[in-house]
Amino acid sequence: MKNENLLTEGNVFRVLLSFSVPFLIANVIQALYGAVDLMVIGWYCPPESVAAVSTGTQVTQIITSMVSGLTLGGTILVGKYTGMRDEKRTERTIGTTLSVFAIVALVLTLVMLLLRVPVLEALKTPDASFDMAKQYVTICFCGIFFICGYNAISAILRGYGDSKRPMYFAALSCVLNIIGDVVFVKYMGMGVAGTALATVGSQAVSMVCSIIYLNRRKFIFTFRLKNFKIYPELARELAVVGIPISFQECMVRLSFLYLTSVTNRLGVSAAAAVGIASKYDVFAMLPATSLASALAAITAQNYGAGKLKRAGQSLAAGIGFAFLASSLFFLWAQISPQTMIGVFNSDPAIIEAGIPFFRSCSYDYLAVSFVFCLNGYMNGRSKTVFTMVSCCFGALALRMPLIWLAYTYCPENLAVIGAIAPAVSGFMAAYTMVFVLRQIQKDKRSRF
Repeated sequence: MKNENLLTEGNVFRVLLSFSVPFLIANVIQALYGAVDLMVIGWYCPPESVAAVSTGTQVTQIITSMVSGLTLGGTILVGKYTGMRDEKRTERTIGTTLSVFAIVALVLTLVMLLLRVPVLEALKTPDASFDMAKQYVTICFCGIFFICGYNAISAILRGYGDSKRPMYFAALSCVLNIIGDVVFVKYMGMGVAGTALATVGSQAVSMVCSIIYLNRRKFIFTFRLKNFKIYPELARELAVVGIPISFQECMVRLSFLYLTSVTNRLGVSAAAAVGIASKYDVFAMLPATSLASALAAITAQNYGAGKLKRAGQSLAAGIGFAFLASSLFFLWAQISPQTMIGVFNSDPAIIEAGIPFFRSCSYDYLAVSFVFCLNGYMNGRSKTVFTMVSCCFGALALRMPLIWLAYTYCPENLAVIGAIAPAVSGFMAAYTMVFVLRQIQKDKRSRF
């Protein structure tokens, strides 16, 4: 399969849009997994089930964040060697990435199954929801191999410059997930377990279909056992680039898990409201997260090709697009937060608890447009240590202590708790912008 998706040529704006729009659609589709799970549970099951799925989803998102961080390392390396037109090293990078992820998947499965109860206890999962949350995460953890494989293949394709096929695979998985949710929950009465089975099963089918399709299309890498080799030098490079990204994703997710543990102590209504808000966070921030990941691939290819100015132009365009798109959700949250909550659950207590939280936390939709895109650009340059330190500082030194202070001194005020995320993101955007501008100036001086 000849690569006709080089990101180093053509109009900057057109390339960014044509590459990032399928990326955005794929991410929207993936986000529908958790949203559909929560909707179906909210429609056909009691509030305790909603709290169980929202808490369980927060736990499984740690795995997804860890995996997506490592796979982004694969995207960056594949993008770099694709930009350098080094097909042999590109193929070896793909083989190394997939082999490493097979091992990581098996280790994660064992570790998370052993830690599932302590993790749920640490999150202060409500007693009424505990057993159901445990059931949910157990099934999801058994499907970690498919989560790793599914994300790794998509990330490799994006690094190669192809964002359309991952979108098709995500669409297949989402359709299967929706069908599974309705069948397992509504018609078979499996409740929380049904939503977990639908998610894992849909990703498994999508992963297998993607492998069959790519082999038939003669992709640069052939999915055969003999090609799954770990090349030490590439594995080290993957670790250097990917582990910091994975670690920062986990620390950010940890800070939001801490928020979940705090709001779980405020009762089922508050826990459900914040759980619903977390679903909107995913959708509202999708333009920023999608463009950030797209920028990582675009920047990696252009740096591999020595086109530094083009990478900077892509960053500026990405921030503009992300901000405009995220503004739509921000305005909705400010004007009519009750309708946002009502999409998932019509319980008056949940709506009342959620309105002030939605209005304050929605400012984060705008702030992360800058943070994510700037980090995506830096990741594409393999400056992943900086983004790791920055994100860990924001999560551990700012967000978590501020949540603790808010809970300690004004526990009933969800508006204050919700305002913490945008305040931290705004601060991070400011100092990251300064760092990026300095790097761009250094690039200009190095060329003279």
